[in-house]
Amino acid sequence: MSKLIIKDLYAEVEGKEILKGVNLEINGGETHAIMGPNGTGKSTLASVIMGHPKYKVTKGTITLDGKDVLEMEVDERARAGLFLGMQHPAEVPGVTNSDFIKTAMNTRLEEGKSVSLFKFIRELDHAVTDLKMNDDLPHRYLNEGFSGGEKKRNEILQMKMLKPKIAVLDEIDSGLDVDALRIVGENVTKMQSKDLGLLLITHYQRLLEYIKADTIHVMMKGKIVRTGDLKLMERIDTEGYDWLKEELGIEDVRVIEEEAEQARVMLGTCATKEALDL
Repeated sequence: MSKLIIKDLYAEVEGKEILKGVNLEINGGETHAIMGPNGTGKSTLASVIMGHPKYKVTKGTITLDGKDVLEMEVDERARAGLFLGMQHPAEVPGVTNSDFIKTAMNTRLEEGKSVSLFKFIRELDHAVTDLKMNDDLPHRYLNEGFSGGEKKRNEILQMKMLKPKIAVLDEIDSGLDVDALRIVGENVTKMQSKDLGLLLITHYQRLLEYIKADTIHVMMKGKIVRTGDLKLMERIDTEGYDWLKEELGIEDVRVIEEEAEQARVMLGTCATKEALDL
């Protein structure tokens, strides 16, 4: 069973401190959700976990199964079992979905070995069907011309195929209609197991109506300020965050005006240098 431990994490971008002492532990089999207003550092945390070069860690540690994640390159983190489902997946012209995913899967195998083509095609077809995606998807260039909903489902497709140890889904529900959200939620729920630790970053309760979370965290001013169960989520849904800000004596919860836009590379899926020329 895998374990991701984030301890006293501080990070900055362009000299401005965004994360201010984040502490979080996620074990395989657990599903955590981080909620909070815009600009509080939620997406920054996801980017730092995956090694976005724009962010500089100034203090603290991130370990995966005892290994120092901060010492790993982006592609090494992905191969170690980390996955990021992005809020704004990038388009990658010239690279088909199937080639991208197969390359990612092969990088996790011993040198000289590759995924069985028959097994790969069978699993990909099943995953495409589960997500109710078009049959031509494997042959289309990665996210090129995809609708917002197709891009989000494509992130989940990659997650299903790669089977990570720890997956971070950054606002995977944004821009989804009710039907697409249900499909995404059902597929993520099917993947929940003792072998997968899951971190959901979201603004709204609606995602958690489809994906059951064990623990709810609230992030303000660059750190986790409250942890609880579904009762905490329900109170936020009915009352917002004002009661918590008042209780904590916080007026402005933001650390940035708007969450920094994520890099236009697929940091979370496989982040292979071969596929993306990082």
